[in-house]
Amino acid sequence: MYFSKAALLAAALSPLAASALDRIFDDVCFVGLPSDGIHIKSIEVTPDPPKPGQDLTVKIIAKSDQPIEEGAYADVTVKLGLIKLLNKRFDICEEARNANATIQCPVEAGDHEVVQTVALPREIPRAKFKVAVRGYSADDEDLVCVDLSVDFMLGHNLW
Repeated sequence: MYFSKAALLAAALSPLAASALDRIFDDVCFVGLPSDGIHIKSIEVTPDPPKPGQDLTVKIIAKSDQPIEEGAYADVTVKLGLIKLLNKRFDICEEARNANATIQCPVEAGDHEVVQTVALPREIPRAKFKVAVRGYSADDEDLVCVDLSVDFMLGHNLW
């Protein structure tokens, strides 16, 4: 099964405010530190719950305590049970350019809104995925750290 990089990053980074995602995302754990460079304030997903084979729009409001420059990266691991489906390093700035994201590098410190629409594959299986995201600056400083579960087993008219 193939998931686009933009879809995986959006899915991995978007569910950082559990209240908006109760039906599809659960077990969100902010494992970072107050000193991390990015702090997520809110998230909105449309449609909620997401539907395989349809577009998913994610809106994130976050505060960056430091500029995000070329070379910033995110290590993303996606597991189904104990099986790693993805273990990949993504260049944050390159992915933003390739996805035509609403925010591009360099990103100045301050409040930001990111809106991204991705096409969800129709073939998403009814399963619960574990996602770990670790974001770092170009200087290997911690930016963001999140662990979450993405549950497509729920019977919320996903199909």
